[in-house]
Amino acid sequence: MKETLAGVTASIAARKPIAGAHSIWELVLHIEAWMKETTRTLGGGTYVSLIGDQDWPMPGEATEAAWAAVIAGAESSHAALIAAVSEVTEDGLCEKVAGQEFSLYGLLHGVAQHNIYHAGQIALLKKAAG
Repeated sequence: MKETLAGVTASIAARKPIAGAHSIWELVLHIEAWMKETTRTLGGGTYVSLIGDQDWPMPGEATEAAWAAVIAGAESSHAALIAAVSEVTEDGLCEKVAGQEFSLYGLLHGVAQHNIYHAGQIALLKKAAG
C-alpha cells in the first residue's frame, strides 16, 4: 500500500472521482482501523466487528499536514501489527479468536486480504484522479 500511495496528495486523497466510492483518504483510514482492531485482538482484546465511524472513520480537513498524519498513522499501525504478529507462536495461530468461529490464522489472513483488496481500489482511484 505504501508504494501505491506514493505521490498521492491530500487533494487526490480526498477526491471521489467515482460516484458512490470511498476516497483514498477514507480507504486508508478504514484499513488502519482494521489493522488496529487486529493488533488489539492479538494483544488479548475481545474481537469487535467494527461498524459505523469505527469501521469508516471520517476524514478531517484535506490539508497536506493532515494527509501526512494519516499516512504516518497507517504506517505506525502497520508496524504495531507486525510487532504483534511476531509475538504469536505457531500453535497460537491455531487458537480460535475468543467468541468467534475463526482462528488467529484466519484473522491474520483476513486483514492481509482486506488490505490488498483496498490497495487495489486505491490504485484505481489514483489512476482515475490522473
